[in-house]
Amino acid sequence: MSRFLYDGTPEGLVSAIAEILDGGADSKKATIVERRNLLFEEGLFIRTDPARVEAFFSKLRQRAPDAVHTLWYFTMAEAKEMENSLLRYIALAFEHGDRINGHLTDSDVKAIVGIARKAGRELHRMKGLLRFEQLRDGTYLARMEPDHDVIQPLAHHFSRRLRAQLWYIYDVKRHSAAYWDGKSLSFGTLEQFSKPELSDEEKAVQQRWQAFFRTIAIPERKNPRLQKSNMPAKYWKYLTEKQAEG
Repeated sequence: MSRFLYDGTPEGLVSAIAEILDGGADSKKATIVERRNLLFEEGLFIRTDPARVEAFFSKLRQRAPDAVHTLWYFTMAEAKEMENSLLRYIALAFEHGDRINGHLTDSDVKAIVGIARKAGRELHRMKGLLRFEQLRDGTYLARMEPDHDVIQPLAHHFSRRLRAQLWYIYDVKRHSAAYWDGKSLSFGTLEQFSKPELSDEEKAVQQRWQAFFRTIAIPERKNPRLQKSNMPAKYWKYLTEKQAEG
């Protein structure tokens, strides 16, 4: 059997990859597809096994820790129809160890590494672009619409930086939210925070910040092209200082 089916979840995909590689199947000939529940669907369905996923990644981490880091970023990208490239990347990671990310002449390695790097760059960028606004109940909210699903690592980053405040990070695009209660993080969906009501103090602070931004801006040195390169326009929607230009 060279065609394998999984349930469409990341854990299910890794379970299928583990089954293929642990079972000695040829990763170049094997094919993984999401099960569609069709009447005559061909392929061996691999059930999701969290314990197996954990053991598989533990083994990969020992062999190629940098590859595991790449896979971590790759999962944030929510890439579609990349199952077989991921299978071959992991198979090569077991074979070559951490040298795998240098094998960019291989189309599967190049695709996985390229996508992972894009997600990693956006995560790094969002750490500097996220803006927290104070709500009427005293908590803080930061809204965003990133290309990649970076809310979990971003929330962990701010849980170390903003430990004294109570705050939410809301991904408007995915309707998902992270909440820091001063002690621990929790994740879920919070539709009501898509249009928060700002506190009067926050409105005053934003007005002062916008005025400051206008004051320091030197028209003769304005370089929109450079600004968009360092801070792409797609992120401006939730930047307080850019609202001054609206």
